[in-house]
Amino acid sequence: MKRDPYFIKSVFHSTVLMSAFTSPGEILSQRDLVQRTGLSRGIVHRILYTLEKSGIVEKPRSNQYRLLIHKSRHNKWKIGYGMPGIDSMFVREVTQSLQAAVERSDELELLILDHRYNSKNIIKNTDHFIRERVALVIEYQVDERLADFVADRYHEANIPVITVNNPYPHATYFGANNYRAGLIGGRHLGRWASSHWDGQIEEIIMVELGHAGSIPKSRLIGMERGIREVLGSRVEKVPVTYLDGDGQFEPSWAAMRKHLRKSRAERMLIGTMNDGSALGVLRAIEEAGRLEGCAIMGQNGSPEGRRELRRPNTRLIGSVAYFPETYGDGLVRLALDILNRRFVPPAVFTRHLLLTRDNVDRLYPNDSLMKFPILTA
Repeated sequence: MKRDPYFIKSVFHSTVLMSAFTSPGEILSQRDLVQRTGLSRGIVHRILYTLEKSGIVEKPRSNQYRLLIHKSRHNKWKIGYGMPGIDSMFVREVTQSLQAAVERSDELELLILDHRYNSKNIIKNTDHFIRERVALVIEYQVDERLADFVADRYHEANIPVITVNNPYPHATYFGANNYRAGLIGGRHLGRWASSHWDGQIEEIIMVELGHAGSIPKSRLIGMERGIREVLGSRVEKVPVTYLDGDGQFEPSWAAMRKHLRKSRAERMLIGTMNDGSALGVLRAIEEAGRLEGCAIMGQNGSPEGRRELRRPNTRLIGSVAYFPETYGDGLVRLALDILNRRFVPPAVFTRHLLLTRDNVDRLYPNDSLMKFPILTA
């Protein structure tokens, strides 16, 4: 490019850095600003130093910065959120955190359409978002069969998409590192079996969500790999059974109940796609009077799973937490980066941590204030 004699690069870099603050009062570290702007650490450090000396940025604590001037308001971007119903506490927490984060932002407004796990509704809602000319769509649906079709519709309409927990073509992914989350849970199952049963098990059962596709299923692959990593040769010949619980309590209860009629395994390690499935499986085993012969691992660290972890002698020995209550802030930051044409990675992974009876109260001390639904089959 021909050099522009009127272009002042340092001023441009300063405006890029100030634009990285997406909401009034937001506090960012130098590392955050490097990631959001794509500028080098040295440039960011020098600009922050200059802006602080000029009274444009303040430093409330070490390596934390807040912009002191308000950016001029513009018309808010309308973004769409396609949600899969609120029957799941996990989805409910994601949705509530997103609504709260949008309300805190002065740049976005949110249009929510609920497709209720129905493929016709998903297509209908896609057309609705396109007619509304939303600036961006956050799509949370689990049917892999529709991913290519829906992604292509948005691509043709030139609408950027963020997908939650299930990837789409042309879209930016936000959510679980499925294989890593599975590996965390599988290793804990293996350690539990080693300490309680000397590693002697007769069956490994994985309860999947069939129509979600191969990427979410990788959390179950990771779980199986984690078990084998810990138990080694002791499980080389142990059979692995996959059941489709549809990621929900009642179908998982029914699938496990049916399987128990033919399985004579006395010691089972069971990995599930989420906590709803884990609780359905647990209920079926409890009804069959075979609790002593199982250990179950959930995923999501959802409120109903955390409640079960606190029950004395539960056979839900853990759940890998995804912290859905934090999704909203992350999704809003990612949406604003895309809309402001900043660099974004193809995938943004959430944090994962193993929840057990020993640490659940420390990580979620306020659960006693929440109302939990009672799940029945």
